[in-house]
Amino acid sequence: MSIRQIVLNSTVLVAALGYFVDIYDLVLFSIVRVESLNSLGISGDALLTNGVHLLDMQMGGMLIGGLVWGVLGDKRGRLSVLLGSILLYSLANLANAFVVNIEQYAALRLLAGIGLAGELGAAITLVSEALPRESRGYGTAFVAGIGVSGAVFAALIATYFSWRGAFVIGGLMGLALLLTRFKLRESTMFADVREKAVSRGNFFLIVKSWPRFMRYIQCVLIGVPLWFCVGILATFSPEICAALGATGPVSAGQSILYCYAGLSVGDILSGFLGQWWRSRKRVIGLFLALFLVGAGVFLSLRNCEPSVYYLMFFILGIAAGYWAVFNTVAAEQFGTNIRATVAISVPNFVRGSVVLLTLAFRALTPSLGLIGSAGVVGSVCVLTAFAALAGLRESFGDDLNFIEE
Repeated sequence: MSIRQIVLNSTVLVAALGYFVDIYDLVLFSIVRVESLNSLGISGDALLTNGVHLLDMQMGGMLIGGLVWGVLGDKRGRLSVLLGSILLYSLANLANAFVVNIEQYAALRLLAGIGLAGELGAAITLVSEALPRESRGYGTAFVAGIGVSGAVFAALIATYFSWRGAFVIGGLMGLALLLTRFKLRESTMFADVREKAVSRGNFFLIVKSWPRFMRYIQCVLIGVPLWFCVGILATFSPEICAALGATGPVSAGQSILYCYAGLSVGDILSGFLGQWWRSRKRVIGLFLALFLVGAGVFLSLRNCEPSVYYLMFFILGIAAGYWAVFNTVAAEQFGTNIRATVAISVPNFVRGSVVLLTLAFRALTPSLGLIGSAGVVGSVCVLTAFAALAGLRESFGDDLNFIEE
């Protein structure tokens, strides 16, 4: 199958557009955090405290949703999860435009997080099972490359619209995307497994086998550095860059814009490198090394103009842009009867790890300062990811038509 045929495949196209809207809604809060909280009467030190709380609610919702949608993806089908998750997060984000207090904001961030949890994993599972084994990396790279550019669009929308208007636009885009559902078909691999007397969507199949459980944990750990980049460095860039002595204010929205622009480039690059090298592990190892070096440089820059820090976020985004390869690896490691459970829950445990990362970041800040705390947390994330990667098998070109007993 040629690259042109892959890009024009209806499953790939709809998955890419779905992930575009997913990422738009996922990062929108980080972009409008200060503006939205100010409009609700919150300022000063309370901006950071309430911002972390709302981010934790959203990411906590993704942990819940990752398990719920994952199990449903193997029991009811990949397509039903894809559409159901889009509906939930679209309605939650529409309602988010009308909140009047923190309690409402937090509740809707939780619901949106649950909804956002299902789209990516279901999309990657559908694409991985629909494309030939030798070319599925191109498909997932296209999905991720187009999808993460939704963050750039979110930053642009937030520039020209109020925070409430930006939430409305996100919700309407998601509802409009549901109109494309007629272009999608259920995975034939899943359809075949559904006819067999095998356990489907059983999370205990993962935890009751130590090798299988370790494979699952390793898949989670290799993705955590990416969300350290987005959830800590970019989201709290105003505070971190101020501590670095930035000569002017640094905007979280602009930081996320440049970071995700880099992620889009990195995802396409890493996906194509994986195909050319015929190895997922080599690509992830390279990008982890680049990110470790880039984060060290970023945290060493003192008294620079905001434009320098924005450039660094673009570079860090490229280095952390192995999300497509990471998600493909997770899907390839497990059988069809639990593949959606893994492919949906793993990226959401990665995203949900921001809760632990922010706890560690805040706990270390009083003694190490913002820069020292970010450096320690980031180093632990990357080194742990290297160790996890070393224990995973190479999965490029594997036949995915198998089940887990």
